[in-house]
Amino acid sequence: MSLAVRRLGRTGFAETFDAMREFTATRTGTTPDELWLTEHPPVYTLGQAGKPEHLLRPNGIPVVRADRGGQVTYHGPGQVVAYTLLDLRRRRVTVRRLVGLLEEAVIDVLAALGVHGARRPGAPGVYVAGAKIAALGLRVRGGCCYHGLALNVAMDLAPFADINPCGYKGLAVTQLSDLGVALAPDAAAEALGAALAARLAP
Repeated sequence: MSLAVRRLGRTGFAETFDAMREFTATRTGTTPDELWLTEHPPVYTLGQAGKPEHLLRPNGIPVVRADRGGQVTYHGPGQVVAYTLLDLRRRRVTVRRLVGLLEEAVIDVLAALGVHGARRPGAPGVYVAGAKIAALGLRVRGGCCYHGLALNVAMDLAPFADINPCGYKGLAVTQLSDLGVALAPDAAAEALGAALAARLAP
């Protein structure tokens, strides 16, 4: 089953969010699935059930309400975001299984870099020694999904201190550069794209 991988460079979150919704709303039963790889300028995104109290203090970074699952997270330069625009019915994949596949792809990337990543029951994403390195949130509409995951590569983590990441007070956040992995975001995007394509292959 085909998966078109698109490398978008740096894009604004709001415009990419609009493009994902438009793609999903207009796709047909024969539209190929797509994987979009991008980075965003600094922005907080709040999930559809996100609680504003998880935004602890204003710091000038814009806040955008999104229709994905989950609470609040931060996107910024040096973080690779992978948006998965998939027809789940055609792939015969449940949402729970998709979450597992996305987490496994990140764990694959980390393992290839000598880093041990793990899941945490009831808290989607990937963790290294208890600190979150990849966040995940999806939206399913008409049997098709969009949104995806974000992998922290080499970014300014300070904005995470002004939120409860993913709704968890005091949750530690980490990134590849802090784990001794010197990898450019573009190279990390290539590795993540390949790992996701492999995990999503029928």
